Amino acid sequence: MTGALFEGAGMKKTATYPHIVSTPGTCGGRPRIDGHRITVSHVYLCHQEAGLSPEEIASTYRLGLGEVYAALAYSHDHEAEIRREIRRADALAERLRRENPSILKSRRRG
Repeated sequence: MTGALFEGAGMKKTATYPHIVSTPGTCGGRPRIDGHRITVSHVYLCHQEAGLSPEEIASTYRLGLGEVYAALAYSHDHEAEIRREIRRADALAERLRRENPSILKSRRRG
């Protein structure tokens, strides 16, 4: 997958991210690791929020270390996009929680 545009010394280069694909109809078209349904944002959250090392992520999800590093490189070069994606997912989860109260919680109260 190609991505971020970098400029330097009068030259423009577009970065490519081996192992990263975006396919309409798979994971909502979000960038993901090729051959897996593991999104770049998930790898980003595992690393940034949960504090997992690239090696731990690779081991946990049966990924190659290169795949994990490609996802991390993509997430760092597209951080604003990844953060927007995470905020949208969080907002959707919160809305669904509000609109669909837990049956278990209501049974505990009553």
